[in-house]
Amino acid sequence: MELAINEKTKFDCSRGCAVSVDQETGETHCSYRQGCCKLEVYDWLKGVHQEQYDKYFEVRFKNSRKGIYINNSGQSIKTGDLVVVEAQTGHDLGIVTLEGPIVGRQMKCKGIDPATTEFRKIYRKAKTYDISRWQEAIAREQETMIRSRVLAANLGLEMKIGDVEFQGDGTKAIFYYIADGRVDFRQLIKDFAEEFHIRVEMKQIGARQEAGLIGGLGVCGRELCCANYITEFKSITTAAARVQNLSLNPQKLAGQCGKLKCCLNYEVAAYMDAQSRIPRVSEPLEFEDGQAWLVKTDILKETLWFSYEKGSLTNIYPLSASEVREIIMMNRNGRRPATLVPEPIESVPEFVTAVGDESITRFDEARSRKRRNKNRGRNRSKASSTKE
Repeated sequence: MELAINEKTKFDCSRGCAVSVDQETGETHCSYRQGCCKLEVYDWLKGVHQEQYDKYFEVRFKNSRKGIYINNSGQSIKTGDLVVVEAQTGHDLGIVTLEGPIVGRQMKCKGIDPATTEFRKIYRKAKTYDISRWQEAIAREQETMIRSRVLAANLGLEMKIGDVEFQGDGTKAIFYYIADGRVDFRQLIKDFAEEFHIRVEMKQIGARQEAGLIGGLGVCGRELCCANYITEFKSITTAAARVQNLSLNPQKLAGQCGKLKCCLNYEVAAYMDAQSRIPRVSEPLEFEDGQAWLVKTDILKETLWFSYEKGSLTNIYPLSASEVREIIMMNRNGRRPATLVPEPIESVPEFVTAVGDESITRFDEARSRKRRNKNRGRNRSKASSTKE
């Protein structure tokens, strides 16, 4: 269903939808916005039909979760539909984001075997009442998160509640929290149940996941990778910075979450591949005119810079990795190259005429052609007059 976008349309990027209220009827309309969520997956098998995957659909909820559901109701469901699905208690409401053979690929990537896995069901398409109730539950999330932080602080618990996600029927909420150690939140759950009159589920997340839920801009000026597309966080160490010859400054290497930046891992493979072709220089290179010390290395260009003065950045000369390898082998065999300084290349100035590379007599030929044409015209006029 296409949604007419107006000034009162609200865009929920955490769920990937646009919501508006009809001013005449008061009904709440919601439509799927493809690409408006970090859990978005491109369907590169769109239009391909495989019968064994007709009943399986990927349903997305909030930024942090989505799942594979089965449709045994017989209803015609397609990508972009809002559906009511089975939950652990009650029912939930989500958006269908994938259908067809691409769902089989997703199940294979996640290690889900359709023959042995018991999938939760899709009950039906969401009605106007379901959508209105869902939006009412979503509207409570921000207020509930602020109040829950106050309740946790009153109990003196060393934890931080980063996000709250309500179930589609409004009877249950998931509280995402961050804590360095183990937290006894048994009393906190009782307080939440009495305060909000809902079922409570506590889910611990890390600092990177919190940054992905909150979002923001990085020092590169772009949206945080964890808020944009990263769903699985891999371990990052300072070894990734050492491989790329980066300064081990914690303030520059840390992201907004306080952990090492995820982008440190992006180019590690390229640097390690380039370093495999660069020889290890542990001693100065021996030349007939002295010793040359390694000053710096350009890993991607595979170029090493040497100087006759140890630790000096003046009068440095580049050598390719292959040249350095040859010099090291020569030194091991007791031989020394002549010098590190390259021979100056004498450049002979070329003479260029003021009119360029064309001939000076380029106009003479044109003039002779004009004279010939004039003579031909005169001869033709004389011949015509004699005939008359």
